[in-house]
Amino acid sequence: MQINDLKITTPRKNRKIVGRGGKKGTYCGKGCKGQKARSGAHVDPLFEGGRSTLIDHMKKKKGFTSHKMKPVAIKLAALAKKIKTGSEVTLETLVQNKFMKQTEVYRGAKILGPKIDKIEFSFGEKILVSKSIAGAKEAVAKK
Repeated sequence: MQINDLKITTPRKNRKIVGRGGKKGTYCGKGCKGQKARSGAHVDPLFEGGRSTLIDHMKKKKGFTSHKMKPVAIKLAALAKKIKTGSEVTLETLVQNKFMKQTEVYRGAKILGPKIDKIEFSFGEKILVSKSIAGAKEAVAKK
């Protein structure tokens, strides 16, 4: 066995460098002058060097997007095939006849169509009716 054959089994610890100690250069790892070189430096994490950030763009976004869910659209012709004429249409009957799911009841329903002759329904609460159907009812009421 010779000295040049020996190997150290434990890795050597790195020297802990504190403050202005040697082997760190003249600026202590803080670079040259500037906000981040000063003591007590704080740069806003959202600051991106003066360019417009994502948050600034979101403020300037035009238009309006509603978070309110739209009612479930149901055609009057499809409704006439499954439900008897003259009966009352409620959200429960729409769920039973599989026009909408139970989880969609909170959204309400809207009946679309053109008006079909000889088909009359009475609609419960939270059921909207399109203008084409409602207009036909008003025309009949006026005569």
